[in-house]
Amino acid sequence: MNDSKINQKTPAIAYSCYYTQNREGEQFAAEHVLSFQISGILTLNNGIREYIFKPGDFRFIKRNQLIKFNKQPDPNAAFQSISIYLNQEALRDFSIKHNQKTSLIKSPETETVFQLEETPLLKSLMGSLIPYINEDQLITEELQTLKVNEAITILLQCKPELKDILFDFNEPGKIDLEAFMKKNFHFNVQLDRFAYLTGRSLATFKRDFQRIFEVSPSRWLLQKRLQKAYYLIKEKGKTPTEVYLEVGFEDLSHFSFAFKKQYGLSPSKVF
Repeated sequence: MNDSKINQKTPAIAYSCYYTQNREGEQFAAEHVLSFQISGILTLNNGIREYIFKPGDFRFIKRNQLIKFNKQPDPNAAFQSISIYLNQEALRDFSIKHNQKTSLIKSPETETVFQLEETPLLKSLMGSLIPYINEDQLITEELQTLKVNEAITILLQCKPELKDILFDFNEPGKIDLEAFMKKNFHFNVQLDRFAYLTGRSLATFKRDFQRIFEVSPSRWLLQKRLQKAYYLIKEKGKTPTEVYLEVGFEDLSHFSFAFKKQYGLSPSKVF
């Protein structure tokens, strides 16, 4: 990965570049982000659906969600994207300055990843950052602040309904733990992250989890991930190398050890 030369104090603008092979993994989107795909293909999966972004596509990703990604370079070009992170401090300052408030009655928003239509404003915004990347120039903190505010303004103009997302400063509320875990067990994150996203302290999360599933979170996660892996290998014909990251394991050796302990044979012996 090659990050453009930016001021490290406020990393609001990031440039990603991969040349030779696909990069896959997962991340917790802590802040809203506006991104532009320069080249290559980005595939995102939020546990509900898959999104594919090709060169020239713009996307908005909502904060506080878990996402799996695959970054695929073109045969004759690198994977390249530019992202502008819209942190809570910047959004609060903007909302105060411009008197922006969320609707009193908000419709529930089920989408967490949005593909945005190309507009001259979006194209101009991202295009203005290209010279800094090509020339390896410092994007100063002052310039980052200007670009973040410009990005917020353009998003509100291009997709006004994002206002209720951008200026919602509430932390995740207490939600259905069972439904959330069954949907997100394949994300390899710490228990405190699962607790936060379900609106609980870690202690409350563990207590509620034990009550619902009658087993510890760690044990349940391991069993659920191994069951999913077995299904993908046995029924879908996938290889261990293809599935271990998909189901939430960090490395192949740990996955193979746990799989053999559970099923009595290595994952490569499943037919």
